[in-house]
Amino acid sequence: MAAPPERALREAAALGASRAAVAAVGGPASLGERERALLGASLRSLVRARPASEWRSCFLEAPPGLALSVLLEALAAPGPAVPEVVAVLEQFLQEGRLPALLWELCREQAGTPGLQETLLTQVVCLPDRVSNKLQGKNPPVFFPQNYFPLLGGAIIHVLQKISDSLRGGLDCSISFVSHVLGKVCLHGRQKEILSALVPRLTDLTKSDCIWQRICWRLVECVPDRCMEAVVLGFVQRAHGADVLSRLLGNLVVKNKKAQFVVTQKMLLLQYGHATEVLQNLLGYLALDSLRRALLIKVLKDLLETWGSSSAVKHSPPEQQRYISQAILICLSHLREHEIESCRQELLTSMMEGVKCHLDSNLPQIRRLGMIVAESISLKINTDGPVLKFQYEEDDEARELKSLLVQTPPSSVVPSRPDEDRNAKADAAVPVVLESNKKSHTAAPVKPDEESDAELDSDDDLIPYDMSEDKELKTKAPVYIRDCIEVLTGSEDVDKWEATVKALESLVRKNPAATREVSVELAKILLHLEEKTCIEGFVELRQRAQIAVLTTDPIPVAKYLTSQFYSLNYSLRQRVDILDVLVLAAQELSYPKSHGKTKHSGAQKPCIQLLPGSDSSKDWRRVVDERIKSKTRRFATGQSQVERASGPNEFNSVAGHFFFPLIQHFDRPLTTFDLLGEDHFVLGRLVHALAILMYLAVNTVAVTAMGKALLEFVWALRFHSDSYVRQGLLSCVSSVLLSVPAECLLEDTTEELLETQSWLGDVVEKDPDGDCRRLALQNLQLMENLKKKLKTVSS
Repeated sequence: MAAPPERALREAAALGASRAAVAAVGGPASLGERERALLGASLRSLVRARPASEWRSCFLEAPPGLALSVLLEALAAPGPAVPEVVAVLEQFLQEGRLPALLWELCREQAGTPGLQETLLTQVVCLPDRVSNKLQGKNPPVFFPQNYFPLLGGAIIHVLQKISDSLRGGLDCSISFVSHVLGKVCLHGRQKEILSALVPRLTDLTKSDCIWQRICWRLVECVPDRCMEAVVLGFVQRAHGADVLSRLLGNLVVKNKKAQFVVTQKMLLLQYGHATEVLQNLLGYLALDSLRRALLIKVLKDLLETWGSSSAVKHSPPEQQRYISQAILICLSHLREHEIESCRQELLTSMMEGVKCHLDSNLPQIRRLGMIVAESISLKINTDGPVLKFQYEEDDEARELKSLLVQTPPSSVVPSRPDEDRNAKADAAVPVVLESNKKSHTAAPVKPDEESDAELDSDDDLIPYDMSEDKELKTKAPVYIRDCIEVLTGSEDVDKWEATVKALESLVRKNPAATREVSVELAKILLHLEEKTCIEGFVELRQRAQIAVLTTDPIPVAKYLTSQFYSLNYSLRQRVDILDVLVLAAQELSYPKSHGKTKHSGAQKPCIQLLPGSDSSKDWRRVVDERIKSKTRRFATGQSQVERASGPNEFNSVAGHFFFPLIQHFDRPLTTFDLLGEDHFVLGRLVHALAILMYLAVNTVAVTAMGKALLEFVWALRFHSDSYVRQGLLSCVSSVLLSVPAECLLEDTTEELLETQSWLGDVVEKDPDGDCRRLALQNLQLMENLKKKLKTVSS
């Protein structure tokens, strides 16, 4: 249907006026305010009229900045023209008007600052504006993953024009492009735009100094508020420190914000970056003489944090590993004269830091301290003795040590094939010469077998045949009192070894005789020291102690718990007491099997607390097993194996194990201070109490134990050591799992409310991830208890 004559005339007039205005300004040239206003008015009338002829071409011929502004105004206005405006915008992008817009603003006197800021916002936020208007149903070109690489390609196109202009002696401003890059990165789109920019800039700056200057200027002109996002994006995506050095130049020396981001924020305030990012960052600082001063400063700051006892206590293990990695990479870049100039500072930092780490309760932290201290010692004592610790050499330790060795730059200029062959030949010459020297001065070398035969033939001594000999074995004592005699006074080493190996079995076979001397035997075993290099001595002694304690629980438990807080015991002995009490309680709490079991594969859960183990991990496994056992599952198939049934022997003695340990913890002794420097033993005590509480389920004293344990937890809830806090949260878990819900609400209502408030604070504020996880688990357990009680009452 044809348009009315009046409307057709208006459309034709608008189209003619727009074409005349575009022709008058000569295309995408700089406009004055008057010309810009007239052309803008013509384009707006053209959008409103939308004549049937080629009105879209006017927007593709007009100055791109003005065309984009008018189209976005029309997009924001209500009306049925939205699909047509979006189609013009899509054509605007596809026909390369975005590079023209950027180039228009890079030339001299390209509009007022207000106009540039408006166009900057429009270019960066174009996908958001289209998506908001179309409610997410926008064409693919406006998807962020498509639009921002397109914008990155436009930036490369404009930089190429700037490069050509500079080579031709013309000046250009790169400021607008830098602002675009900064704002895109600030909006969180570093990945999309830099995926297009960084590979092209890496290639273009390889051997072109003008391109290097353009790239340096590009990042230097980024506004300070956007500098962090831009620098972080480049560091994460540059393939190697040498590439990063070409792209950023000496930005960290010229720009204070970039220097803060590189030397402080990314190293000391953040810890989620990959090892390759750290190597890029610190390698970048090491590649230029002006930046090496910052590398030394960074190393000193890292060592100060690494050697801070407060940082070791309150920062998570992941951050401490990150700082350790950064220190090792810094050390790999140090030169001999730099090490000499700060040798004393490195030595002081090493001594302070290794002490803080070895004082930690967490094995991971202690090992980090050992590895870093060994590495520093290796660097500063090249000629003398170096530190050497004993720890497990696993993949993590090997990975950390590998950081001390620098990896070669990824983009070394390749040599020509003939040069490469000559270099290999030169390298091989000394080997050939050396071998020739040896061939003139030494006799021909015979095979190993012949030389061994010669040696054997010269030997006149014939070995004595001992294949039929048998080792003489010393008989172990058969009475408990004989064992006491051997362990306390015998000088016969073989007899002492035999007694230690046989003691556990002898105690279990003679319970009546053991009860007569149980406390005396427990005392001997507690103070027993290794006389010979007997294999598994610590385990043998511990199993004998457990056997004595389970045979006569009450008097032996009273003795051991009283000795825990006594004078003149080593920390190792106090930890031994805790381990023996826990393992004996575990043995007493599980029913003993009578005769053969129905299924040999059914094993009771065990809690392993041998020296060097991390009881917090064992506790988590125990709690997970308990929660799993309380979860109902409906399934078909083979029925579960019936466990052996029998009386819980821990029921009548739980209080003797538990209550003496929970008393006197806040009374410092002359040689023992749980709340002070002996926090390692405090952590083991807290975990031991948690496990004893767990094992006391269904016992008579469980409610009283739970109330006392919650009060104990409340007194220590703000302890600075994360291992202790983990144990306290484990105590709360054991109370919630072991004490009946009705008793909890009747007898410990106030304590539960206080604990719930504290758990909420831990979830939100505790720096340790394991503490936050345990606190959240406890809150879930509390919620489950509430639901259970509501179900029962209804």
